[in-house]
Amino acid sequence: MTKDLKTVILAAGKGTRMKSDIPKVLHEIFSKPILGRILDCAISSGSKENIVVIGHRADLVENYVTKNYSNEAFCVLQKEQLGTGHALKIASEKLKDYTGNILVLNGDIPLITPETLINFVKYHNENNADITVMSALFDNPFGYGRIVRDENDKIKAIVEEKDACVETKKIKEINSGVYCFNWKTVQQGVFELKNNNSQNEYYLTDLIKWGIDRSKKVCPYVLQSKEETFGINSKKQLAEVTKIMRMRKLDELMNSGVTIVDPDTTYISPETSIGADTVILPSVVIEGKNKIGKNCKIGPFSHLRGDCVIEDYVKIGNFVELKKAEVKSHTNICHLSYVGDAFVGENVNIGAGTITANYDSRTKTKSKTTIENNASIGSNVVLVAPVNLGEKSFIGAGSVITTDVEHNALAVTRSPKKEIKNYIK
Repeated sequence: MTKDLKTVILAAGKGTRMKSDIPKVLHEIFSKPILGRILDCAISSGSKENIVVIGHRADLVENYVTKNYSNEAFCVLQKEQLGTGHALKIASEKLKDYTGNILVLNGDIPLITPETLINFVKYHNENNADITVMSALFDNPFGYGRIVRDENDKIKAIVEEKDACVETKKIKEINSGVYCFNWKTVQQGVFELKNNNSQNEYYLTDLIKWGIDRSKKVCPYVLQSKEETFGINSKKQLAEVTKIMRMRKLDELMNSGVTIVDPDTTYISPETSIGADTVILPSVVIEGKNKIGKNCKIGPFSHLRGDCVIEDYVKIGNFVELKKAEVKSHTNICHLSYVGDAFVGENVNIGAGTITANYDSRTKTKSKTTIENNASIGSNVVLVAPVNLGEKSFIGAGSVITTDVEHNALAVTRSPKKEIKNYIK
């Protein structure tokens, strides 16, 4: 069987229970939309092409995909949301001559991992299956479609919650909404789906019965980590999934030698890497993609907003915020400072209250600050970018620096002291 793989992501739904004008799939977890996490997972699992089926607020979703995944994904519009089967039918217009495997994912399951999808597709191929269904066991399966098996323990059908009888609702094995299809043998079934159900929708789950009735090979794949199937349909569920993702990352870091002093107050994005023996103090928030070296100390109350590269033996102290900053080894940024769009060299000391003024609100542009090796900056300094501080330069406390400073130079811009004698009297 061919090993080619393409993915269809179902992302057309409104997400009514989110109570939001923002499409459900664009709500963020650690500064990345849910849909972005699904796309990253599909791409990492080896999918050569990714089709995103969009509907509600299609313009916003398509803009996100085009801006961030133009080489890996494209969108197709489902004007009327007539069910998951109808969504795949819309996508099939882009798959007419394709004969490989199709992976179908819901656009709201960001906990799914590339390893799971790789193993899932491998299982599908090794069993020469036409249809493989990913299932999981839930103690409380309410709301999920149930996997109905026959006397030989083979899949007989998938029955949606709203169409299930009392006995079927007792089944604990649920449909995750993740499928792998041999598109050459299954494609026709998409066009033969009927909407004779309580919702008058075309269910993708009916494709399983279609396959069984035509002697196609239908295989179940029972997922051991059921949390990977958790879908997001409300803000509460968004918070619950974020917590799982957060703890998953913290466990990974602690197992690799990072000290997390207080996991309950620490938030670190999945895209961040941290070296061994680095200490993360309480109430630290790290978003986006970052690389932090070994033997660093971060926090307490530090905030890294993404695109930061921090080398070994760096200290980022309390109430310090970094964004798009490269910080070389043995540098200290200890208190109440903001460093953004900046390069900071080795063995630099940045005093309390220092900020890089990198944003021009009139032109909506940002400029870069460069601080070379062994520079020292006093407290309450404003560095107005673009600006370069030379090697071993020294900036006096309270200065506003608007032009470059040479190597080994002292720069001070304080106003002269004025003292009015007997003023209080």
